[in-house]
Amino acid sequence: MNQYNSKATPDDPDRLPPARRRRAHRLLAPVEVDERAAFLDTVAHRASPSFDFFLFSLLAGAVIAGGFLLDAPAILVLGALLSPLMAPAVGVALGTVIGSGRFFFRSLVGLLVGSLLVFLVGWLAGYAVRIWLPLPLTMAHYHAQLSWFNFLVLALGAGLTAAALARSAHSAVLPSVALAYGLYLPLSAAGIGLGSGEMFLWPDGVVVFSLHLAWAAMFGAFTLAIIGFRPLTLFGYTLGGVVVLVGVLLLIGITGAGAVFGAQMALPTPVPTATSTVTLTVTPTLTPVPPTATSTLTVTPTLAPTATETPTPTATPVLALVVAGESGGAHLRAEPGFQSPSLALLANGTLVQVLPGDIVEEGGGSWVHVRTLDNKEGWILATLLATATPAPNW
Repeated sequence: MNQYNSKATPDDPDRLPPARRRRAHRLLAPVEVDERAAFLDTVAHRASPSFDFFLFSLLAGAVIAGGFLLDAPAILVLGALLSPLMAPAVGVALGTVIGSGRFFFRSLVGLLVGSLLVFLVGWLAGYAVRIWLPLPLTMAHYHAQLSWFNFLVLALGAGLTAAALARSAHSAVLPSVALAYGLYLPLSAAGIGLGSGEMFLWPDGVVVFSLHLAWAAMFGAFTLAIIGFRPLTLFGYTLGGVVVLVGVLLLIGITGAGAVFGAQMALPTPVPTATSTVTLTVTPTLTPVPPTATSTLTVTPTLAPTATETPTPTATPVLALVVAGESGGAHLRAEPGFQSPSLALLANGTLVQVLPGDIVEEGGGSWVHVRTLDNKEGWILATLLATATPAPNW
C-alpha cells in the first residue's frame, strides 16, 4: 500500500485551484501561513514610530508655522518635504485591516504624539503674532477649511504610501509627503489660531485634521486589503468594520455640525460681492385742467403743472475697497484693536460702507467703523481701505 508522505496545507500554492493560484500571484502578501506572519512582522516594524519620526515632526512643524506667519506657500511645501515618513498613519491602517487592536492603538498614539509636537510649535508661533504686528494669516485660514482637492490628494497619498511601505520603507518617502501635507498643515494652523486668539481658526483646524486622519486610515486600509492583507482572526473583521463605521459617522457628524450649532465649521467664509442697484429719480408730471364753457367765450384746455414733493437730500454713503497688498485680505474685528475677535476675513477688492463716526485710535492703529454688503458691522484698519473721495473726519 502506497502512502502519500507530503504534507499539504490549505495555503500551499501548489495545491490551490488554478483560479486561486493566479489571484495569489497578483497579491503582494505571501500566501503561506509562516511567510505571511513573517511578512506582517516586517511591515509592522516599518510602520512603527521611531525617534526620527518625532524629531522630524518637530522640525517640520517649525517650518510649517514659519510658512503660515509669512503667508508663503513655498515654505509650506518645504515643511511637508521635511516631514518624516508617515509610517504610523499606515500603521493605523494596517492595524485596522489585520484586526490587531494593540498595534492599531500603538500606531495611533505614536501619530498623535508627533501631531501634538506640530500643534505645540504652531501654538508658540501664534504667540509671536501677538508680539509682532498683526498678520492676516491668509494661508492658515485656507488650510483650516475643507476641500475636496485635499481629500483627493490624501486618498492618493494614503494608498500609494501603504502600497509602497509594504514593499520597502525607502520607496514610501515621496507619497508620504502628501500625507504630511494633509495632516500637519491644518494642525499647525490650529495651533497658530489658539496661540493668536483667532476665534474660529483652531477648532476648524482640529476638525480638518480629524477628518483627514480618518480618510487616510480608511483608504490605507482599503489599499492593504486589495494587495492581500487579511485579518488574522475573526475578531479582526469586527475591528475593521467598527473603525470604518466610526470614520463614516465622524464624517457625517462633523459636516452636519454647522446646522446643529448654527455656525460654519471648517467651511470657507463667503465673500460678499458688489451688486448694482437702480436709483429712482422724482420727475414732475403735468395734469390737464378740464375746460369750462360760458355763453360768450370758449376756453381752450390748458396744461398746468402740479406741485410735487421735493425729495429730501440724504447723505451719500461713503464706499471703500479693501486693499491689503500682498497679504490678500483684512480682518473685520468686533471692536477696535488687534486683540479683538475677528468676525470675517475680507479679501482684497471687497466693497464696504464706511459708517459715520470718528476714527478710533487703538493699539497703534486707526480703526474705522464699516458695514459689509451682507450687513456685518465691525472695525477695520483705515490704512487697509481705499476710497474714491475722502470720508468726513478721515
